[in-house]
Amino acid sequence: MYLIQLGIGLSCFWLLLSGFWSNTLLLLLGLVSTLLSLYISWRIRRQYRLFSDWSLILRFPAYLRWLLVEVYKANIAVVKNIWFPKDYPISPTVKRLPMSQKSKLGKTIYANSITLTPGTVSFDFKDDGVLVHAIVEEAVVELQDGEMDQRVSKLEQVK
Repeated sequence: MYLIQLGIGLSCFWLLLSGFWSNTLLLLLGLVSTLLSLYISWRIRRQYRLFSDWSLILRFPAYLRWLLVEVYKANIAVVKNIWFPKDYPISPTVKRLPMSQKSKLGKTIYANSITLTPGTVSFDFKDDGVLVHAIVEEAVVELQDGEMDQRVSKLEQVK
């Protein structure tokens, strides 16, 4: 059922974006690209167990709003470090943070959320945690509080 819905969605999306309804070659190439995408999606779903499609889609906008606010606040903090280096000195820090996510997708969302936040970069994540580089120590302290980790874990939970 999932592949049928995805195939219909991808086909409609391709037709709407391309605007070519009468060119046989382009319609054939669109069909081939849709079938290739369906095959890749089928292989991924067979290989990796992801959580429920709709539960993630329904909870993700709330997480995204929260993340955008955090990105905005981090942008302001980084600008202060750049414009006022005497008042807001840079103190580079590298620290391993624990991750409570169970799935690979949840861990990836957490690591990418850290990297999306200005002033922090995640690298080398393993089962025991993620290694984070921050330009100021306060950024790592905020991550250690665990709010982002908890929000991603809630996002990951199947209901």
